[in-house]
Amino acid sequence: MDTPASTKNDPYASLRFTEFNYFLIIRFALVFALAMQFAIIEWKVYALSKDPFSLGLIGLSEVIPAVLLAPFAGHLVDKLEKRAVLLKCIIAYLFISTGLFLLTWDQAVAGIPTRWVLFMIYTLVFLGGIVRAFTSPSTFTLLSLLVPRPLYANASTWSTSAWQIGGVLGPALGGLCIYWFGVHWSMLLVVAIFLAPLFSLIQIKPKPIYYKPQGESFFDGLTQGMRFVWNTKVVLGAMALDMFAVLFGGAVAMLPAFATDILHVGSLGYGVLRSAPAVGALITMFILAHRPLSHKPGIKLLAAVFGFGLTIIFFGLSNNFYLSLLLLLLSGTLDGVSVIIRQTILQLKTPDEMRGRVASVSSMFVGSSNELGAFESGFAARVMGLIPSVVFGGCVTLGVVITTYIISPAMRKLDLKP
Repeated sequence: MDTPASTKNDPYASLRFTEFNYFLIIRFALVFALAMQFAIIEWKVYALSKDPFSLGLIGLSEVIPAVLLAPFAGHLVDKLEKRAVLLKCIIAYLFISTGLFLLTWDQAVAGIPTRWVLFMIYTLVFLGGIVRAFTSPSTFTLLSLLVPRPLYANASTWSTSAWQIGGVLGPALGGLCIYWFGVHWSMLLVVAIFLAPLFSLIQIKPKPIYYKPQGESFFDGLTQGMRFVWNTKVVLGAMALDMFAVLFGGAVAMLPAFATDILHVGSLGYGVLRSAPAVGALITMFILAHRPLSHKPGIKLLAAVFGFGLTIIFFGLSNNFYLSLLLLLLSGTLDGVSVIIRQTILQLKTPDEMRGRVASVSSMFVGSSNELGAFESGFAARVMGLIPSVVFGGCVTLGVVITTYIISPAMRKLDLKP
């Protein structure tokens, strides 16, 4: 795939490839539907249980299969045609969302003990974790097949922007729909939204498979991505930094409790708070599409994650809705820097034949840290209390950044030139 000379320094270069535009619709619609679904389910679960720990169990239910299956999924995706794998994942999400729609129908579950309704919700979330194990590497790999290599950084920025737009609108619309229509009919809208990525994926042609068997054993094939990440220190450092920051510094999973018990803003305020980090990240994405991080990106990454930790600490201490909203917006702005740099590192450093496996390792490190962070936050909130648990998590994030700066010269010297 050739790169026209006119695309040099063009912030819209990757958008000139038709299939990449369909990919952005897929990226947006998937995240939009999933983010909206999680916001609705989190609200429903907290309404049923009134226990922050139950919110943590949502994350745990998804992360267990996502982590356990990640190496196998990445190995399989490298061997298979990526478009076909992603198509099956979207269809599976449709079935899972339909199940959640039925479970949130009060007439359908009338008379069933609350613990069993929660168990069935957690079970469907668990199945979603299985699907996610395959969705992440197939999406990551498909992107690299739609644009030339010199445009990977630009394409990663736009891909992440589409992801963040979905992350903005999904929770916000979820909160509004709960306020307007209730949980049950809001879930029906989620089911309908999953049809958009299904249609868009059909517009993309099947892609070549770059995997070349080299006589390795099945176990070696599974672990090759892990070995690559371990031996590529800048990739390992970026993944570990992001993982620990999200694991301990993520307060989003506790937002239903903050909205209900601390800020007293109801479902409408919850939707606004839930979307604030993604709004901030989206601002970052558009800025970085025009002004790439070419000068000392490693130092900027460390500074951004440090600032992220500070905003989480102050958010935990705030009891004012508007201040909390501003702090969540800032946290998303700073987190956007981390996401862009990490995705660019992965696209530039990963060989074509290993993209699925490396993406699976990334999912284990970073993607799953959101859910593990939700469980950690729920557990810490039960043990320490809601506010102290969030402040503690932000302090741990600061410690992780300082440690990474000291022990990782590769991060301090990071260069993102293709």
